[in-house]
Amino acid sequence: MISIVIPFFNERGNIVPLFREVSEVMRRDFTDQDYEIIMVDDGSRDGTWDEIRECKEHDDRVVGMRLNTNYGQSIALDVGFSHARWDIVFSLDGDGQNDPNEFIRLYRTLEEGEYDIVAWWRQNRKNDPVWMRVVTRIARFLRRNILDDGVHDSGCTLRVYRQWFIEDLYLWGEMHRYIMAIAKIRGFRTTEIPVSHRARTSGRTKYNWSKSVKGFIDLLYIWFIYNYQGRPLHLFGALGLLNLGIGASMLFVALLQNLIYDISFFRNGFLVLGVFFFQIGLIFFMFGIVLDVVIRDYYHGSKEKRYIIREIM
Repeated sequence: MISIVIPFFNERGNIVPLFREVSEVMRRDFTDQDYEIIMVDDGSRDGTWDEIRECKEHDDRVVGMRLNTNYGQSIALDVGFSHARWDIVFSLDGDGQNDPNEFIRLYRTLEEGEYDIVAWWRQNRKNDPVWMRVVTRIARFLRRNILDDGVHDSGCTLRVYRQWFIEDLYLWGEMHRYIMAIAKIRGFRTTEIPVSHRARTSGRTKYNWSKSVKGFIDLLYIWFIYNYQGRPLHLFGALGLLNLGIGASMLFVALLQNLIYDISFFRNGFLVLGVFFFQIGLIFFMFGIVLDVVIRDYYHGSKEKRYIIREIM
């Protein structure tokens, strides 16, 4: 059985055509499988909910979910995923630029390769302004060098997942762009396939500069989680030792100047710098210890696991 999650934000005019297209694809390519279509209205103010209601009146397999305000695509996807009931879960954007006809290719790749996630790699992207293409290339460069997740297109929502992955997935901010990176960190099997990209026929893009900045911040967060989730003290302890070393060097220079050139030790600028770096080093080191203890307590007291058992024989 298949769940299809579609987030919408001010997409009036795209919803009913997309619903009809998805329904046609499911009846044609997945004749032996039942399905549900989960439509999440992310606080729209343009009549999006009315169109979702219209879809529900035509097909009882539609599940409409309306959020109180605009939380962002990550939250909307997370809400849809948390209510997806079936073993296979598709996701796609609500703007109509993702082609549902690619569902069958994604599904076959998932099954034949025994993957946990198969993502869409958009080629010949339509309607993207110059600034968006520039930002996308910069983001891809940073992601490749910081995360090395091996993904060409992290921003595309058209993907297919196995239920056991999204059960353990928690999204916020702009984290939907790093689902593939999160999957790689946690040891899930991922791949992507190149597919076509369609031009938007109604509405306008919701991507802007602020999302780029938030996405970069989330990128740094993912990098930290990827490398130091288990032992944050390894990072902050190293930074602390580095600063302590610099501080000790500064104090040593101040002492040498006092002994060789008779420069006052207590009025030396190197003394001030040395004390400053010493303090910074101690702060980093203590912060690493505190964060390490907090993370340990979190995992002991919460239901989230630090490991995933894929199979038990």
